[in-house]
Amino acid sequence: MSEILGVIGGSGLYEMEGMQNVRNVKVRTPFGDPSDALVLGEIGGRTLAFLPRHGRGHRIPPSQINFRANIYAMKKVGARWVLSLSAVGSMREGIRPGDIVVVDQFFDNTRFRPGTFFSDGIVGHIPFADPVCPTLADIAFTSARKVVRRTHRGGTYLCMEGPAFSTRAESRIYRKWGVDVIGMTNMPEAKLAREAEICYATLALATDYDCWHESSEDVSIGAILAIIRRNVENAKQIIRGVAKRLPGKGGCGCGETLRHAIITDPKKIRPATKTRLSLLIGKYL
Repeated sequence: MSEILGVIGGSGLYEMEGMQNVRNVKVRTPFGDPSDALVLGEIGGRTLAFLPRHGRGHRIPPSQINFRANIYAMKKVGARWVLSLSAVGSMREGIRPGDIVVVDQFFDNTRFRPGTFFSDGIVGHIPFADPVCPTLADIAFTSARKVVRRTHRGGTYLCMEGPAFSTRAESRIYRKWGVDVIGMTNMPEAKLAREAEICYATLALATDYDCWHESSEDVSIGAILAIIRRNVENAKQIIRGVAKRLPGKGGCGCGETLRHAIITDPKKIRPATKTRLSLLIGKYL
């Protein structure tokens, strides 16, 4: 089997023309159930694994997404890369609705989400200054730019708790913080991918100007969904391009994140914890 590209995003993405050997795979994890069964298939010799982040039918709100189970499931099926496709609000005039941003930074403003695999008697401190895999982000940008001309390289994604959108006061404050886009789903997803030693990058699809933009209509679900629907085919083309351009082994270092991250004395880690995290830390113990 070829190395797997994982894709986390909308439920329509896995209905790609030309994908062969399509199958649904239910993955059990020590952290509970993922958002849904993964859809695996092959395109051009590359295996893809799709996961609808909110479940089929968009039934899981942002705060109740089981991020740990989702990333663990990707690791379990063998995903070396995870490409996240996410709807966001734009916090800058120069990022228009319909634009794509390949972000390179995150600001975590969530409050209620388990954000690490390292708990219950084990401590791990991952490097996270640069939270996006540079190799995958470059490939994502190159692929997206060929499909959507207004694709931006770099930017900060503020992840809010949701599910309500921002107040005007919040939106104006976030702009003063210097963020570029705002969404509800990429943290702790990105952090967990780093802990799982998976290359991770985000394609942030701007659907609106949030509510800071005086001349723009307030955020509406109808407008957001209309833009998302118009961009489903673009996203499929981008995914094909990313799959085609992925490199072989080596280069970025994401696959060795935990080499010096685990601080706990291995003799002090409980057997149950070792078993639960064996997929992630087994090679280091």
